[in-house]
Amino acid sequence: MFPPVAGGSNGADGSNGADGSDGTGDTDADAADVDAAEATAATAAADRRERSYRGISRRLAAHYLRNLGGTLVGTDDPAEATRVDGDGWTAELSAEPVAVAGSLTLTEVTVGFTGDPEVLDDLIERFSQKAMRAGG
Repeated sequence: MFPPVAGGSNGADGSNGADGSDGTGDTDADAADVDAAEATAATAAADRRERSYRGISRRLAAHYLRNLGGTLVGTDDPAEATRVDGDGWTAELSAEPVAVAGSLTLTEVTVGFTGDPEVLDDLIERFSQKAMRAGG
């Protein structure tokens, strides 16, 4: 076996210690590395879908998402909410006025859904039913 090189490893498995750790003896840091790797893998497996809805406010969108099991992040006021987290999903909210005809404008709320694909299928369907506005 060759002597260790700065930044290199001693073990055949790429670790510095015989126990497979990083050789520092800090098992909490090793566990944190595993947790970070699992979180990265979960994020990579998560699906991202973006939908736009006209005729509703960001406040109302946040209220609907809260009724679907979400929790407002960073505020208790739905009118100020830009993110709602639920079990297996996250929704990011933005709103802007859009011109529909001449000087007429509507608010268009864009929701960025992120989460487990099966969870999102049901969530987006239920949210879209609440957010649907009929013409008249």
